[in-house]
Amino acid sequence: METELSRELGIEHAIFGFTPFPAVAAAISRAGGFGVLGAVRYTDPQELARDLDRLDKLADGRPYGLDVVMPAKKVEGVTEADVEAMIPAAHRGFVQDLLTRYGVPELAEGEASGWRITGWMEEVARNQLDVAFDHPIKLLANALGSPPADVIERSHAHGVLVAALAGSAEHARRHAAAGIDVVVAQGYEAGGHTGEIGSMVLVPEVVEAVAPLPVLAAGGIGSGEQAAAGLALGAQGVWLGSLWLTTEEADLHSAALTRKLLAAGSGDTVRSRALTGKPARQLRTAWTDAWDDPAGPGTLPMPLQGLLVAEAVSRIQKYEVGELLGTPVGQIVGRMTSERSVQAVVDDLTRGFERAVTRINRIAGRSAT
Repeated sequence: METELSRELGIEHAIFGFTPFPAVAAAISRAGGFGVLGAVRYTDPQELARDLDRLDKLADGRPYGLDVVMPAKKVEGVTEADVEAMIPAAHRGFVQDLLTRYGVPELAEGEASGWRITGWMEEVARNQLDVAFDHPIKLLANALGSPPADVIERSHAHGVLVAALAGSAEHARRHAAAGIDVVVAQGYEAGGHTGEIGSMVLVPEVVEAVAPLPVLAAGGIGSGEQAAAGLALGAQGVWLGSLWLTTEEADLHSAALTRKLLAAGSGDTVRSRALTGKPARQLRTAWTDAWDDPAGPGTLPMPLQGLLVAEAVSRIQKYEVGELLGTPVGQIVGRMTSERSVQAVVDDLTRGFERAVTRINRIAGRSAT
């Protein structure tokens, strides 16, 4: 699965794997793909530094990247406390009522929430970059539009390619104008924040819109045949996130959540604003249903919603409250039916890719070479 972009990055397979787990990112790179570590959860730069040190060792010299979340435009003088103060009391009451209804225990006294949305704040992301550029990252991806111009310049000065996710051709054109190097065309089927256009339509539109920039196909890809389809549409690689959640190297800290993912079908996800305030595909649960119910107060805009629900999400995850327990995941969850090693997943992807190429060659009356 070699393309011009994969050769530029020095990887065997044009498989880009986004994951919040350093061990998974390293395993993807060792398997010949390109691991991309999600940094949004690292509010402490020292914790990120420790995990990047670990990734450096585990990757065995193979290239990898980092995914951050930062807005293109900076908002001056706004602190987390300022944002917290904007959350209406009625919404706080709604969260507490939900937790009480489902019997979710309190955190222990003095125990901090394990999940915060502060990773979305620019100051945090810039601190992450100060750490990242001390490590041999080869790609910096931004999940919230194009990164600021100075970040693009700084990345290029370090010899790091810059990628940005796009949910429409117009988004992609803005990325190209901003000077990024790679566009990730993320379709409606994808987990997490995603737009309203399906991958089969989106990928060729983005390829045409930003040519000759390389494009990665994302959303609804969990097999080699689907990867081949992405490349057939003009992409130079595939970007996969959900598929790694049930790998043996992943560390979800919740056996109950792993069981829910393995049992879920492709119809068991929903695009909901319940987690962050922006539409994000995730497992459908009683939590998402409550927030999407017209009788409720409705979700708040980003970043208010994320700050509002941070402690609640930590409590639900810690105590594994089944009815409420969920996670961002794409429609490809229906293919995630067993725990496998990252190497086994990559092997399955490459074998499926070979089968698809052989099939198309046969249809076209060509012998496979």
